[in-house]
Amino acid sequence: MKKRLFLHAATALLALAASASTLAASLSVSSGSLADNQPIALTFIGSDASCGNGQNIAPQVSWANVPAGTRSVAVLLFDPDGAKGLGVTHWVAYNIDPARGQLRQGEAATGVEGVTVGNNSSGAAAYKGLCPPAGDHPHHYVLTVIATDLPPGTLPAGLGRDELLARLKGHGLAGQSVVGTYGH
Repeated sequence: MKKRLFLHAATALLALAASASTLAASLSVSSGSLADNQPIALTFIGSDASCGNGQNIAPQVSWANVPAGTRSVAVLLFDPDGAKGLGVTHWVAYNIDPARGQLRQGEAATGVEGVTVGNNSSGAAAYKGLCPPAGDHPHHYVLTVIATDLPPGTLPAGLGRDELLARLKGHGLAGQSVVGTYGH
């Protein structure tokens, strides 16, 4: 009986250790531009007065611990509160070599070597500064990195968020997000 109890305890400890090592090695995403549940600086806000007179600069985002088999990553910046709850896509970037480890602040706003910039909600292949209506409750801006098994360069230019997500079905290996807020 003691032997059986010991075996169950040992098995449980091994399972716990295995799950802890899996968690430690899972995809992590961070940003020097957006902090979870914190207000977003004017640097990343649209430059129009109706947005808050920001600088319209694409945020920095980093990723680490991509899963085995990751061949590219995609980066999305989405406002689920925008367009009266229908959502607004601010940034779509994909075909990115995971070894790059990050997109620096201002990089890939309209394209850079090794990054395909897709279409925002306005239909432009560019970063679109954050711009909730004045007086609205602060909007939530979800900056997501998705690890995929697709080699860089596989996906065509010109994809919007919905088209990209449709093409990633069956190819996504992991995803993580950072969520910042902005209102004025």
